[in-house]
Amino acid sequence: MVRASKRIEILEAAARVVAREGIGSMTFESVAEESGLTKGGILYHFRSREEMLRGIHQHLADTWEADMIAVGGGTWDTLTPTERLIAYIDVATHGTTRTELLLMLEGSTDPQLATAWNDVLTRWAPPINAEDALAEPAMIMARLAADGLWMYEALSESPLSPSARRAIADHIVAGLA
Repeated sequence: MVRASKRIEILEAAARVVAREGIGSMTFESVAEESGLTKGGILYHFRSREEMLRGIHQHLADTWEADMIAVGGGTWDTLTPTERLIAYIDVATHGTTRTELLLMLEGSTDPQLATAWNDVLTRWAPPINAEDALAEPAMIMARLAADGLWMYEALSESPLSPSARRAIADHIVAGLA
């Protein structure tokens, strides 16, 4: 039986490798070195590099969802669409890392990798379609603003201060009222 804690340690080590050296550098050897395990120890938990990548995506998406549940005070099915979007805005604007952005972008080109993110985002910040834009423009604008803010933060050489980020997130949410 796979110990969840060791598996998560490996996934977090792999994410650190990606953050430091890029996705292409993530190998069993680099993750083993980063985690302090042997290559055999990594292979015990992940049979392939692709399986490890899917695991990283799922772990990060699960972390985002757990954070949104904590912020929203309920699960996606117990919160209103506005409450879900507010929780998404709070989590998405907390200071998304370059690693998360790199993995999200990579995931967008591979349906197997995108599944974890798509599932979470469909529940918490549903995709924009033309009918929603006409019926709920404030929700669409809030989603676009939140997505833009976390992308800016992930790409910026000079990120915003936590208080500035919080003020902008609060301003985005205020537009929903």
